[in-house]
Amino acid sequence: MNQENQNPAPEQENSSAAATENPAEGGSQAPAEKSADEQIAELNQKITDLQDNFLRAKAEGENIRRRAVEDVAKAHKFAIESFAEHLVPVTDSLYAALNADAADAKAVKEGLEITLKQLLSAFEKGRMTEINPAVGEKFDPHHHQAIASVPSDQEPNTVVSVLQRGYTVADRVLRPALVTVSAPK
Repeated sequence: MNQENQNPAPEQENSSAAATENPAEGGSQAPAEKSADEQIAELNQKITDLQDNFLRAKAEGENIRRRAVEDVAKAHKFAIESFAEHLVPVTDSLYAALNADAADAKAVKEGLEITLKQLLSAFEKGRMTEINPAVGEKFDPHHHQAIASVPSDQEPNTVVSVLQRGYTVADRVLRPALVTVSAPK
């Protein structure tokens, strides 16, 4: 039994010596705790970096959203600017007509026709079109508003007369044309 007691002691010394000589193998407790601390520190650094990246991305998203809201507000505010620029010459012509000392009705009428052409040109540039249905045209409730139904020799539900022209802006009805329609027989 003496030999058995002597054998375990040298094995313990050899294993302790091996653990001390090669700490990377994990034989010693102190180096293993240090690597765990290092891993924790690295993971904490990664968490900090990810949190920083998240906050930056969130701030950038908020800035993009804020700029988009500002751009939409500016677009609404200045959308009519181009159209208004085309209307200024029409206003100038109307003021000139009011200041003119024209006793001749023919000259006044010619001036009004020129001003109307300027106005229609401004409407065209602003993508505004006139709704002026022809007599006998089929009634369209999307573009026409019937004011009255009158007896007529025309087909039922067709335009008899236009009381007021309508207008569309970019294919959207701004105001329907006011019309009278033929009554069914």
